[in-house]
Amino acid sequence: MLKTIWIVTLVLLTTFASSFEVQAQTMLPTGTTSSAEAELTLIPEEMTPEAINSMVARMSDDQVRNLLLDRLDAIAMQADAAPEPVNLVDRLANLWTAFITPTVTAIKVLPNLIPTQIEAFSNFANFYGGAGGVMTLFGLLALVLVIAFGAEYAAKNWIVKPRNPEASEATTSLKDAVRFLSRRFFREIFGLIIFFVVLRVVGRAILSPEQILFAAAFVSYLIWMPRLAGAFSRFLMAPNRPDLRLVNVDDHWAKFIHRNIVGIVFLGGLTIFVIQFNGANGVPPGKSLIGYWINTLVYVNVAYLCWYAREGLSEMMRGTDPDNTKFDEMVARAYPYFGIAVVVFIWCVVAVLAGLGIFKQIIQGAHYTTMFLLLFTPVIDTAIRGLVRHLVPPMQGVGAIAEQAYIATKRSYVRIGRVIALGIVLSMIASAWDFSLLSLMQDSAGIADNLFSFMLTFIFGYVAYEGVSLWINRRLAAEFTALGMSQEDADNEMGGGGGSRLSTVLPLALISAQTTIIVIFGLLAIGNLGVDITPLLAGAGVLGLAIGFGAQKLVTDVVSGVFFLIDDAFRVGEYVEIEGTMGAVEKISIRSMQLRHHRGAVHTIPYGEIPKLTNYSRDWVIMKLKFTVPFDTDPNKVKKIFKKIGQEMLQDELFKDDFLQPFKSQGVFDIDDVGMVIRGKFMAKPGKQFMIRKEIYNKIKAAFAEAGIDFARREVRVAMPDMEHHEELTEAEKTAMAAAAAATVAQQQEDQGPAAAPKGPD
Repeated sequence: MLKTIWIVTLVLLTTFASSFEVQAQTMLPTGTTSSAEAELTLIPEEMTPEAINSMVARMSDDQVRNLLLDRLDAIAMQADAAPEPVNLVDRLANLWTAFITPTVTAIKVLPNLIPTQIEAFSNFANFYGGAGGVMTLFGLLALVLVIAFGAEYAAKNWIVKPRNPEASEATTSLKDAVRFLSRRFFREIFGLIIFFVVLRVVGRAILSPEQILFAAAFVSYLIWMPRLAGAFSRFLMAPNRPDLRLVNVDDHWAKFIHRNIVGIVFLGGLTIFVIQFNGANGVPPGKSLIGYWINTLVYVNVAYLCWYAREGLSEMMRGTDPDNTKFDEMVARAYPYFGIAVVVFIWCVVAVLAGLGIFKQIIQGAHYTTMFLLLFTPVIDTAIRGLVRHLVPPMQGVGAIAEQAYIATKRSYVRIGRVIALGIVLSMIASAWDFSLLSLMQDSAGIADNLFSFMLTFIFGYVAYEGVSLWINRRLAAEFTALGMSQEDADNEMGGGGGSRLSTVLPLALISAQTTIIVIFGLLAIGNLGVDITPLLAGAGVLGLAIGFGAQKLVTDVVSGVFFLIDDAFRVGEYVEIEGTMGAVEKISIRSMQLRHHRGAVHTIPYGEIPKLTNYSRDWVIMKLKFTVPFDTDPNKVKKIFKKIGQEMLQDELFKDDFLQPFKSQGVFDIDDVGMVIRGKFMAKPGKQFMIRKEIYNKIKAAFAEAGIDFARREVRVAMPDMEHHEELTEAEKTAMAAAAAATVAQQQEDQGPAAAPKGPD
């Protein structure tokens, strides 16, 4: 018996919750009844346990079974009769119908606009007791407003006293301007809070609950919202203080934009207030559609602002940053037209929602929130660029490399700020349309959840990408700047000391980190869209094996390059030799390196083909210089000259920090058929030896000239017999003798062979 009672209870609850009995009856032919119709007539009106027990006591088991079968058949027939899914064409047709319906209906009911408003005011007056009650309401409301405004004025002028920036503070910097504008803005917000609190307290004491309902909407939408918008606009535009203005716009456009912002917000509040007022006084939204016309007026006003003030808006978006990119310039020119497009889009969305009968979000003002957030998104972008320009750390060092790193750092900060701002704007728009981000994060199914997870993953991945790039680029710029390298030094001579180990490894680390972030967050984002990434991972593993077997040479190059970098065998900028190929390391990749010869040729050498590498630029460089002097020159005198030059150069501000050992003489190195070869040497930092060598050559030449020492020159002496009467030789005989002497010299040089080429650059 207890089991039967529970079965009947379940059936009855299902029947009353879903109205299955009505659908089942409509499916039967006319004049027929279901087998459980008689039992349904016995169903009591109140489903209490006692009534159910009494009904079951009067029913047999067959009747209970028939009732259950009828209910199950009705459920099955309802499932079979489910409507076919609407195709894309039908959906578009429904949306088009919903879009044009409000406009067509508004035009049709336009003659009823004034009568319906008279009806709403009449109902409003009757509710408050006629004209006398309405006058009493507005009189009390005016009294409450006067008290609230007085309290606000007293609080703003006595408790939080204003300060005149012209007399008390300088406003020549952004920090000073933001400080004053922030103080003024919070002073206005404090006044509005005092206004609200006093209005609420005094209103509850003076007004009745029915009067409070009207006063709350009236004050909120027609007074509070415009004043709050005016406070924000004054903070941003500073219409009367161009020296404090945060945006790049002149006085005319600043005042024009400020007035229109306040007016547009007032019209938006008026739209919401009128719709709520009519609904509360017996006039539904679809009867007069006055809210449609006021709402359209709001959009027309915003579009007019964007078109008429397009010059000022573009200038405001352009800002004052000297490092604006082509993208920034394009955004500045397109911003007014973007604003008009946003207005048209939101107007279409509102029209469709109204045509579908969805008024909840419209009454809440979600469309206004969305429109203003989208309109202010480029303004937020301009603010981000301005803040980055003033808050980014100063440029480290001087030169083209430091400047490029500084600009790259600013742009990275701007991109990170843009992504974060976009996420905040989208979350605020979602909240305005009653989308719960917390539920989206907690749910694990659905298109909205997949798109939200995809966007969230993309944002985190992009921030990580820019953050890693920013950190590595700043470290790379710091390394180059710390080396004191300039473009002039790099262009003068090859074979310098090159960069540090970090400056060589960081570019490869940057590429590797960026690739890793793209792959990881790309797979995560694809997975969040509902795509199974397991086959992708398996395919990547198979591709890796194929590359490993089919491109063993590539693997060899990569592995060899890793070990060369671990051994710190070379760095960017160092002068090296590989199997007779010489040059400065200009670029490295994961599989090869590029050498720039001092005569301009570029050699690309895979790491796997480097059997031995000679580095001429590591730690220190010894340069030996040879000078040939006549046989009668005193070597000690030359030694003193060399020593004096070495000491002078150690005192020279231009060269003293580049020496590791001073220039000095090594004595007579060789004696040939021309004279004595005296050699000197010095030890210097890599890359500095060539400038030092040039200066030493100049000083030695000047010192030898001052001391009367000549450089030995190669001479050829030809001894000829019977030259006692050389004065009597004819010109033809002299020419023949000169030719014979020249031939002898050429033969001697040919027998000696060419001189060995020196190591290192010429």
